[in-house]
Amino acid sequence: MAFELREECGIFGVFGHPESSKLTYLGLHALQHRGQESAGIASSDGECIFFHKEMGLVADIFDEETLEKLPGHLAIGHVRYSTTGTSELKNAQPIVVDFEQGSLAVAHNGNLVNAHVLRRELEREGSIFQSSMDTEVIVHLIARSKEELLENRIVDALEKVKGAYSLIFLTSDRMIGVRDPHGFRPLVLGKVKNGWVLSSESCALDLIEGELVREVDPGEMVIIDERGVTSVRPFLPAPQRFCIFEFVYFSRPDSIFMGTSVYNIRKEMGRQLAREQGVDADIVIPVPDSGLPAALGYSEESGIPFMMGLIRNHYVGRTFIEPQQSIRHFGVKLKLNAIRDVIQGKRVIVIDDSIVRGTTGRKIIKMIRAAGAKEVHFRISSPPTEYPCYYGIDTPIRRDLIAATHSIEEINRYLTSDTLGYLSVRGLHRCCPGQGADIYCDACFTGKYPVTFDFAEQEQLHLFRSQPSVKIKTR
Repeated sequence: MAFELREECGIFGVFGHPESSKLTYLGLHALQHRGQESAGIASSDGECIFFHKEMGLVADIFDEETLEKLPGHLAIGHVRYSTTGTSELKNAQPIVVDFEQGSLAVAHNGNLVNAHVLRRELEREGSIFQSSMDTEVIVHLIARSKEELLENRIVDALEKVKGAYSLIFLTSDRMIGVRDPHGFRPLVLGKVKNGWVLSSESCALDLIEGELVREVDPGEMVIIDERGVTSVRPFLPAPQRFCIFEFVYFSRPDSIFMGTSVYNIRKEMGRQLAREQGVDADIVIPVPDSGLPAALGYSEESGIPFMMGLIRNHYVGRTFIEPQQSIRHFGVKLKLNAIRDVIQGKRVIVIDDSIVRGTTGRKIIKMIRAAGAKEVHFRISSPPTEYPCYYGIDTPIRRDLIAATHSIEEINRYLTSDTLGYLSVRGLHRCCPGQGADIYCDACFTGKYPVTFDFAEQEQLHLFRSQPSVKIKTR
């Protein structure tokens, strides 16, 4: 991807296992692709909640000694996306608070489109906020609710918010999962030995040898305690609007989403792309790793051989020393390298999942040409990304999305490719479960936002960042 769209976070929770914090650590490790800014775990031994969170990657934050300080048979965890502004520990999750009913920990994936309005109202009424996260709005609403039972307080709070949320709550003796009525962000229910698991994705269950039971339904609340799992549906029904970008990019290929293999859906996107945007060429190569399944599908449908013409360095650190002038396109070269013996003299089809700003795509194409390609045809296994997401994905403002301000031919000239082709919106929907049914949010492609909002674009995107100035960071 030319600009790395970032999922806001991944959430995970375990109930009823003696090593719940260690399983949560493993679950977060499997969900690391959903967020690399910070990570945290909160656990309970039945009486007290213990927690630890830091900036950085899961494996760097938690060790055996740290996890020993998180005892108990239930735990929840969170990984947060890498922001384009300042990263601060105060924005790490889970949020852990004490209020009249005891201690409560919360992990949230999504974004509330009316958080700024609710926050101003709460501040006017005396609430003091410790972070810039919209999740803290939910916590304040729960604390202020007049309902007696915690479950009813959560419902009371969530009836006031608008937008996307998958949430896991932890008390001293139970775990509660909630998915918003539209189902924007994913949440699955699993089982491990005698315990239960909630996770953003099913791939995390595989790592802990858990079993996928089902997805938590849109608008459903699952309460997990010593009696097992209780399901309630406290919210008014709403049109289903699953995030279609989970299939395009966010979910790991080995996850199951909407009851279907993400890997197989991405291969089908590649096949559909070949039907819609076929071109004469000698080889098909992916931009690794995101373009790999689609490139395989494109190759199978077109009959053009699949080759690994670009190799990814998987050991790129979080920081590196960049030379000032000596190496052009250093950032891309640090992550990718072209194989001259594969590319030289060939007409090459390059497959990637999306183009956001176009800067990295341009550098990749120059790298492929420098390796001796005769022709370079860029093919994208999703439609043009023309609009920001307001439901839990960090995207640039609209003027920084290349497809919002340029035609396909203009983008092609900028990239310096011989031809450029995108998968159509209709073709994308045809590849996904539901066979074209109106059950997905595709606002990033169409501008059709399922949940309305009333704010300036810059104001809402600031909710993703912890300082006013927006700095776009490209890959």
